[in-house]
Amino acid sequence: MATTELKPRWGQPLTGIISFFSFLGVALATWFLLSDPRGPVQWFPYPFVMYLAMMILVGLFQHMLLGDWPFQNFPQPVRGIIQTLLNITLVWFIIDVVFYRVLGTGLNFLSYYGLDAIGQKGLYAQVAIVGFVLIGFYTFPVSTIFFGKWPIQPSNIPQPAGGVAEIAWGAMLTLFFYVVLIVPFFGFLFKGPVLNASWWTNIGGTPHVHWVFGWWEWAIIILFMTANVWRMKPWSLINLPQPWKGFVSVAISFIAAYMIAIFCKKIVYLWVPPETFAHLEATKGAAEVQRFLWLHSAEIAGFTLIPFLIWHHYFDDMSPMSDPDSWNAFFFRTLGVLVLTAISYWIFYYGNFGHWALGNHHMTDLSHRFPHGESLVWNFWWIIPLLFNEWFFHKWPFYVHEH
Repeated sequence: MATTELKPRWGQPLTGIISFFSFLGVALATWFLLSDPRGPVQWFPYPFVMYLAMMILVGLFQHMLLGDWPFQNFPQPVRGIIQTLLNITLVWFIIDVVFYRVLGTGLNFLSYYGLDAIGQKGLYAQVAIVGFVLIGFYTFPVSTIFFGKWPIQPSNIPQPAGGVAEIAWGAMLTLFFYVVLIVPFFGFLFKGPVLNASWWTNIGGTPHVHWVFGWWEWAIIILFMTANVWRMKPWSLINLPQPWKGFVSVAISFIAAYMIAIFCKKIVYLWVPPETFAHLEATKGAAEVQRFLWLHSAEIAGFTLIPFLIWHHYFDDMSPMSDPDSWNAFFFRTLGVLVLTAISYWIFYYGNFGHWALGNHHMTDLSHRFPHGESLVWNFWWIIPLLFNEWFFHKWPFYVHEH
């Protein structure tokens, strides 16, 4: 069979523009049906935060680790439809069976039903699962992006064994970081003698798990911008064999993520109204202000998702430079992502997109919008149509195969 190359159906930037508004339309329509407080189902923000997160993680397993096995040779759009339906089924099974009814029998904070039975909020189980997925967003793909699939590849292991081996390796890393960074929050929450409480309270100024969210989300953004608009820069400068190149890349990404999170915490005072902080401190204390700042750092990171993913996958890393892999193109796209992030942030909060488009009734006057915006939910919601179209539908119908 002759090799083919994917080409934008209508050229660029028209293909990217059509793709952007198509995904926006799908996201808004499904949001109204399932999550909007004005819609028929009204599941906002939980449990869809949990389902959204798990859908992306399971999609990553299906595409990045298993290579779309066993549907990789199916024609489109059949392949995409099957993989999407399979994703939804697997997500339900993993949450409602694996977490709630199996793992939750040993760790009650992982079971909605277990917590409900002892008079605790089942919502905490959903937070626990979101925390697992948050960690997994980094620990599962990091072996592909920073380690070049080491230690599973290079090898002659066929699918699905190769993908299962990568999932198992990623699960070990995820469990390690989950125990260190997520479980202590539940020790703090339930105040028992078995689970240690949040060890980071004095470091972050809050015992809340949002301290982890605040910098870990930036580590995820750095990881995925590497594989997208950065086209593996700047890590291509590290001339070391694996796994040392991967270890150095991980260390630098963690340090950079924490520094960016601290920077975000400092600069939000420039535009978030003073009344926001005064209200938080007056009602819940100084620790609540710190919790908000860490979470809002993660929310700022979330606004980069749409710009860098659509730019890479559907605008083909366009830049004025003839060489898309040049350093000039790298800096152009990086600056462009930051500008588009700021514009998206302004539209969501100052333009009050979260209220008139998404129905978030908490977003009333400006000072109350920031602590209750739930922008991460929307940003993840929007990227699911984009990612599933790229992963499962191979960009059909926006791109065509050209011999």
